[in-house]
Amino acid sequence: MASLAADLEFRGLVHQVTDPSLPGCLDGEPLTAYIGFDPTADSLHVGHLLQVLVLRRLQLAGHRPIALAGGGTGLIGDPGGKTEERPLLSEEALGDNLAKMRAQLGRFLDFGTGAGGALLLDNGAWLRPLGLIEFLRDVGKHFTVNQMTAKESVKARLARPETGISFTEFSYMLLQAYDFLRLHDDHGCRLQLGASDQWGNITMGIDLIRRMRRQEALGLTTPLVLKADGTKFGKTESGTVWLDPERTSPYALYQFLLRSEDAVVGTYLRYFTFLDREAIEALDVATAEHPERRQAQRELARAVCALVHGDAAAARSEAAAQAIYAGGMASLDEAMLLEVRRDTPTSDRPRSALDPPGVPVVDALVDAGLAPSKSRARTLVAQGAVSVNDRKSDDVDARVSRSDLLFDRFLVLRKGREYHLVCFE
Repeated sequence: MASLAADLEFRGLVHQVTDPSLPGCLDGEPLTAYIGFDPTADSLHVGHLLQVLVLRRLQLAGHRPIALAGGGTGLIGDPGGKTEERPLLSEEALGDNLAKMRAQLGRFLDFGTGAGGALLLDNGAWLRPLGLIEFLRDVGKHFTVNQMTAKESVKARLARPETGISFTEFSYMLLQAYDFLRLHDDHGCRLQLGASDQWGNITMGIDLIRRMRRQEALGLTTPLVLKADGTKFGKTESGTVWLDPERTSPYALYQFLLRSEDAVVGTYLRYFTFLDREAIEALDVATAEHPERRQAQRELARAVCALVHGDAAAARSEAAAQAIYAGGMASLDEAMLLEVRRDTPTSDRPRSALDPPGVPVVDALVDAGLAPSKSRARTLVAQGAVSVNDRKSDDVDARVSRSDLLFDRFLVLRKGREYHLVCFE
């Protein structure tokens, strides 16, 4: 088995380190390491997944991970990666978000009681009681404004005079530095990890520990995860891809990953799966030689969906994807149709539209946007290019009645590989 340092290097997960000795430390005595997660929403999203899995990799290698929930910093907001001020959360919203974050992290980390058991802590425990004068005297005096304005996250905001940066967000890096100091003091934490846009915040914490405790701490950043076009991973036209199955269904997560571009699927396999080097490199070859088979994308979608939602949900999502590809959407059970509905062009129509004599298939195609006009719809039907509930329809005068519905509510229209789901309520 490859060492942790070698595995992280192979996977491209090491962007910057604060000390050249850090890779050796990862393969030495057990370390305590942490990553912070601000609860700005009621679910983590796939953009967080790389960081969560880094903690899991460390734990599997014998280190102790700390997932730090930002019950204090979440009320402030990290300016990193933002061009304008974040909206401030209410206390109630923050509490709800923290509770859901704890449940999600438990899917990936072992919060056992042993020496290597992960910890889930809330920085609100020490930031909320902290007095302003105490904080300014004990922490603020160790940093200059010049040093703080040199950080990339601050420079980017100062370059936008129309928005700028508030003193509230400007202070965020000091709060994060204090987090590292407290975790160092209370739990012997020596390593902070985060995405590359956290580099400035991480180095602030290392400086604070050096100045206040005369001890050395370590930092490691991972690359930002981007799609092939340079946009943020996890963002789609319909919004963010969440880890909460109520917000993004397992099927929708599976489809999102299945659509990964050839140029980045190898990177995603390294970042988001625990497949070994031999298996990943074999999939690299498969992508290069037979991209049309999309073998790497299927392995990626299956592996990540199983990690996030379990093997059963992954198997159901994969079976649904295969059924749809083979022209069998109407063969899905009602529960899966409801999941597919979130990721399929859908329209709603009143049940009264099915009153005798029923809805002409030609009209249904036009209403669903599968044909620009009735004449074009008739041509498509006559050519055998249309199916209703996965049965080919070549009768231009055919109509749909209530007896044709799936589960007494759904109608599946298909033109070539293009689907549309009509829901009659």
